[in-house]
Amino acid sequence: MRNTSGLRYSATHEWASLSGTGATVGITDHAAAQLGDVIFVELPEVGQSLKAGERFGVIESVKAASDLYAPVGGTVVEVNTQLTSLPELVNSDPFGDGWMVRLSGADEAGIELMSEEQYRVLTR
Repeated sequence: MRNTSGLRYSATHEWASLSGTGATVGITDHAAAQLGDVIFVELPEVGQSLKAGERFGVIESVKAASDLYAPVGGTVVEVNTQLTSLPELVNSDPFGDGWMVRLSGADEAGIELMSEEQYRVLTR
């Protein structure tokens, strides 16, 4: 389990690690557990511009398929290509190797993110 202090969370169970004007985005361990074994992840193209709250991909598990929503806006500068062949990283390390996209120009406008404590209350 990685250190999750400082992460911000959306009500749709994505997390953002903000650093300067950049952000790394993924889904929470709670979301990964609810989905079950992840078998496919569809991510956006590098260069795509996202607004906070906008759909940026799809995640499929043996139980269901779910849309992914950007917890912050920005431009996609990197996608986790490991997830193409190893989608199970989302289950085994959602806050580390299972990250999904990295954004530049991170913008929190339009969506209210929660602290870890607030998110834990939501998922109880």
